[in-house]
Amino acid sequence: MSFGDEHGYGGDPGRTSGRTDDGFGGTGQTRTRLPDGRSGDMYGGPRRPARGSRSLITVVGVVVLLIAAIAFANRGGGGGAASDGGKGGTAGPGADPTAATGVEPVTGKNGEIPSGFARNEQGAASAAANYAVALGSDGMFRQDSRHGIVDTVYTPEAADKLKGPQDAAYSPAFLRKLGLDADGNPPEGSTFVTRTVPVGTKVESLSGDTAKASVWYMGLIGMSGPDSTNPVRTTWKTWTFDLRWLSNEWKVTADSQKDGPAPVPGDVAASTADEISKAVEQFGGFTYAR
Repeated sequence: MSFGDEHGYGGDPGRTSGRTDDGFGGTGQTRTRLPDGRSGDMYGGPRRPARGSRSLITVVGVVVLLIAAIAFANRGGGGGAASDGGKGGTAGPGADPTAATGVEPVTGKNGEIPSGFARNEQGAASAAANYAVALGSDGMFRQDSRHGIVDTVYTPEAADKLKGPQDAAYSPAFLRKLGLDADGNPPEGSTFVTRTVPVGTKVESLSGDTAKASVWYMGLIGMSGPDSTNPVRTTWKTWTFDLRWLSNEWKVTADSQKDGPAPVPGDVAASTADEISKAVEQFGGFTYAR
């Protein structure tokens, strides 16, 4: 996926992630519950943090997004308090409840990315989860779609600082290490898998027009195909987003990642490359909203 490190994928100079054509979280608006952690097996494999002043936003974003992809490439060869519904006071750390709140899921979309999240704790958590999905998609490995994702998810200032370094980071040489061509496409007969699968969210803080929300997720990244030397693996990361309410929407000003928490791998046998490719084609992603 750009995962773990690519999703956040930090590593080289670039920042962000990638995904398949299921449209960053699914095309249908699905009311979903962020599940409690499940130990997944799939393929096993692991993703890093960062944060800084304005001048560091670009570096943070770039490094965070490529770390996982680079690691992958090298390895291959009580709830939170209910929001006050508006401007909000201050919400302390705490896991968000997994039970349905009765609040309708968002129905808007900005391109393929859900939009219209509420200006409250629930909205900040849902925005963070959906942004993690978008930034963990394979669209991050193609320049045109990457720019679109970054412009949608980040504030204008942060996006402008990220795009140049990211373009340099997602170089033909880097993409080649992942098995992709210079345009970010996999070989014929192979499927490049890169997804962020949120497991839970936590609103670290909420005050006025700003919020900080963390997403615990499992990432999938790898090349599924008969000649692949980098099978699809799982990564476990926590992605933290600094958010600002701008133009009636939550936007990311900075973000960072760190490894884990990672559960003990299960004993389910790994599937074949063909089974994984078919699963990626048949199972779309979700729009995460409470």
